[in-house]
Amino acid sequence: MQFYKPFIALTVLVLSLSFPVCADTWVDDFANELKATAKKKKLPGLAFVMVAPNQPTRFEFYGKTEKSGTLIDKETVFRLASVSKTFTAVFMAQQVKEKKLAWKNSLQELLPDYKFDNYIDTPILLQHLIGQSTGFIPNAYDNLIEANYKLPRVLEHLEKLDSLCKPGICYTYQNTFFGVLEEYYRQQKTTFADEITKSIIIPLKMPTASVGKNALMASKKWAKPHAAIDKNKWVSVRVKDNYYKYSPAAGINASAADMEIWLKAMLLEYPDIIDKNMIETLTKPRVKTKREMYRREWRKQLTDAHYGLGWRIYNVDDIEIIYHGGWVQGYRADVAFSPQLGVGYALLMNAESNSINKLTATFWKDQIEAHKIGLLADIKK
Repeated sequence: MQFYKPFIALTVLVLSLSFPVCADTWVDDFANELKATAKKKKLPGLAFVMVAPNQPTRFEFYGKTEKSGTLIDKETVFRLASVSKTFTAVFMAQQVKEKKLAWKNSLQELLPDYKFDNYIDTPILLQHLIGQSTGFIPNAYDNLIEANYKLPRVLEHLEKLDSLCKPGICYTYQNTFFGVLEEYYRQQKTTFADEITKSIIIPLKMPTASVGKNALMASKKWAKPHAAIDKNKWVSVRVKDNYYKYSPAAGINASAADMEIWLKAMLLEYPDIIDKNMIETLTKPRVKTKREMYRREWRKQLTDAHYGLGWRIYNVDDIEIIYHGGWVQGYRADVAFSPQLGVGYALLMNAESNSINKLTATFWKDQIEAHKIGLLADIKK
């Protein structure tokens, strides 16, 4: 789930670099900054991973799963929080490709026993749910998720909401509405977890990715969540299951090794599973996200910002960065890639800290500057 609260601890960073000029230098500098930040903030741990088409994968790690835990490595599993929405979006695109669902399926069609459509002439569609443009007040009834209300009861509350705009017109970020997909698959006598696992996670051969709280805690090695009790002081907390009940919104778990594969898939290295048309559909700008333009660490770089289907689309110096972030208690995650540059990035943390915002923005600033240097070098040749 996407939030703008702090939290940190473990970091996975995955990138694909399409240019050789100065690449090693700036990436080394960024890796050093990453570790220096972790040390300064006294973070429990972090992991850095870099993949490039013609280069060996690079891994950097810092810290442990918890104070008395084991060292972080590429198979240490984290909660992805709202980065899960990128998995859900890809899964939905696959379901559409296989004609099991359609982007124009209304929520009413998916769950006939509920009524979500305030605009009869403009029903809320699957593409509105995945595209965060349902038209209802942002983060509607997240408080009920956090209060651990049962899913059917939350869906009943959603029926009573008043709309801010017609579906598809304005950006209205949600978590609770993803419960529609959770309930839809339950009524199909299966589960969202089972379906996305057999359709996405297993075909991509992700070694440690999973769905749900029990799966996280059953992992051979997983990063324990940490919350701040004072500035730069962290304490281990229990894993909450509330948002796990909305797994299409925030239920995926993954390691650096898994995210390496995920970013490669976004960069079309697994076309038999995730093809170009799917990615282009998901990353097409659909609703403008004005608030993103004022994010502290991004505002000097951003020239435009939209939401597509399960992904944010940032324009940074005429380079499109496809991005999503996530937060739940004790974890933070960022994932991004640029088809234009052939670059992918992910940063996973198991403590609550806003330093992830600066690190991600810095990475892309440095990445784009290095790209320009590479272009100039090519011209001089």
